[in-house]
Amino acid sequence: MTWNGDEYQARFDRIASGGGDVHGEARLVRSFAPATVLDAGCGTGRVAIELARHGIAVVGVDIDASMLATARRRAPDIRWYRRDLVELDLGESFDVVVMAGNVPLFTPPGTEPDLVAGTARHVRPDGRLVAGFSLDRGYTLDAYDAHCRAAGLTLEARYATWSQEPYDEGEYAVSVHRRL
Repeated sequence: MTWNGDEYQARFDRIASGGGDVHGEARLVRSFAPATVLDAGCGTGRVAIELARHGIAVVGVDIDASMLATARRRAPDIRWYRRDLVELDLGESFDVVVMAGNVPLFTPPGTEPDLVAGTARHVRPDGRLVAGFSLDRGYTLDAYDAHCRAAGLTLEARYATWSQEPYDEGEYAVSVHRRL
């Protein structure tokens, strides 16, 4: 799948200009008071840029060149990397690794364990992996939790939304896993 980063970003710009909230993911991540964040599957940098605006050292990674070109234009001071999350190895760790925007659903089927392992290896001790994705596309919470456990992470919290509404067995979940 290829994307048009400018068109993708324009959608969020329209939502924001109409008074919509486009920073729920960043607010949840900020609630953990991280000094460093890896935005894994960063797209056009919406979450990373908002976190950086709050003084957090952030790194963005995405595989799509168009998305990253838009992110780099919007925030040239942030470190942006074009990498496949399935094979990710940046050689550093972070307080929080966030996968917003259904990132686990865009990896090729069967690579989900490697996706989780690739992102989890960047979580510091006592750090968190935070991911939100739709549950109606074949990747279940049981499978995701098992992949997180295999990567050394423990479920800390689960929400129905990035605003931390209680999870109610719905079709979307935000999961917070912690490395102990």
